Amino acid sequence: MFHALGSALAGIATPALAIVLLTAAVRLLLHPLSRAAVRGEKARAALAPELRALTDKYGEDRVKLQEKTLELYRENGTSLFAGCLPALAQAPFFMVVYQLVTTPNPLLDGTLLGVPLGAHWFGAWTHTPVFAGLFALLAVVAFATSRRQATVARRGGAPQPPFAGLLRLLPFGTVLIAAVLPLAAGIYLATTTSWTLLERAFLYRAVQLPPRAGTSARARKR
Repeated sequence: MFHALGSALAGIATPALAIVLLTAAVRLLLHPLSRAAVRGEKARAALAPELRALTDKYGEDRVKLQEKTLELYRENGTSLFAGCLPALAQAPFFMVVYQLVTTPNPLLDGTLLGVPLGAHWFGAWTHTPVFAGLFALLAVVAFATSRRQATVARRGGAPQPPFAGLLRLLPFGTVLIAAVLPLAAGIYLATTTSWTLLERAFLYRAVQLPPRAGTSARARKR
């Protein structure tokens, strides 16, 4: 399957460009799911003040707190997993792309600036200039992603978990992954993370909250 797909893609464009185009096409198809995820995240952020009030009031009674939290989400037309489930639904598509750029196939026979797309940097320590450029691009995207996550969290006003700082380091994991996987996988990572950064920036401006999200139950009853 991956051999046939890689052969077909290699016939469409240069292999490196084919990886970028394939990744962009998959992300474009999954755009509705990304939009739904952002809508859920914004809905939860809008409810942050009411969630803090519930925590202050029922913090000692975990069962009651859970009941009231679920009730709040239900009244506002959203749920705790509104932003998570669409993201999980994307996983199978990304696994296919990942397998394509890591499984031997004609696509990996191509090169980028003279470096085979199937080449690894870690252990071989060759083609360092090209890989260094890739690592730098991934690090820049990771830094911008981490900063954006912190900004969104501050605007939402929700209480931050103790490991929030560690979570903001996760985007930099792409640099480590690219160091041990083939160059083709690094191109995929650079493309999909850049897409995510730009797509989220656009969606947080374009997506509107669900009609009831952020409107307290008392206000809706008036």
